[in-house]
Amino acid sequence: MKVLLINGSPHQKGCTYTALAEVARELEAQGVDSDIFWIGSAPVGGCIGCGGCAGKGACAFGGRVNEAIEQAKTADAVILGSPVHYASAAGSATGFFDRLFYAGGAALRFKPGAAVASARRAGTTATLDQLNKYFTISNMPLVGSQYWNMVHGSRPEDVLQDAEGMQTMRQLARNMAWLLKSLEAGRAAGLPLPAQEDRVRTNFIR
Repeated sequence: MKVLLINGSPHQKGCTYTALAEVARELEAQGVDSDIFWIGSAPVGGCIGCGGCAGKGACAFGGRVNEAIEQAKTADAVILGSPVHYASAAGSATGFFDRLFYAGGAALRFKPGAAVASARRAGTTATLDQLNKYFTISNMPLVGSQYWNMVHGSRPEDVLQDAEGMQTMRQLARNMAWLLKSLEAGRAAGLPLPAQEDRVRTNFIR
C-alpha cells in the first residue's frame, strides 16, 4: 500500500512539507509506503476547461500535473497539503489541484483522500473546506483525524513545536493506514466497488 502526499507549497521543505513528513513517518510506522510529491516553485496555471484531457487521463498542458497523475495511478490514497494564502489554498496549489482532479479523476476514484493546511495563524478551516471538495466530488472516502488537519507556524521549526498539530498529523496517518487495511481486507473478501450509474447532468436554464 502506498499514499501519495502532494506538497502544494512553493517552498519545498517549508511548513507544509513538515506536516506531510510527519504523516509520512507515521504511515511508515504503520507499514504503509508513501511519496511526497512537490508541485514546484514555478507559477501553475489553472484549468481553462478546454476539454483537451477528455478520454486521455492527462492534462493537455502537461508538466508536473501529469507526473502527479501518473503517480496517483499506482497510489492507494492521496493527501493534499497546502499553505494558507489569503484564507484559501495557495494559488499555484489551487491551479494544480484543479487540473489534477479534472484530468486525472479516474486515477483517484474510490481512493481515500485527506487534506492538510498550514498557516501562521488563521484561514486553515476555510482552506480545508476548499481542499476537501476535491474528494467529495470524486467518489473518494474522506479521512480525518482527532482535530482538523492543520498545523501552525511561520517556519518549519515553529510547526515542530505545534504539539497538537503534530499529534493530529500522526493520528491522520494512523486513520489512513487503518482505512487502507480495511479496504484491502474487503477486496480480499471479494467486496466489489460501489456501482456507478451513467452520469446525469441537470442544467437549470434550458
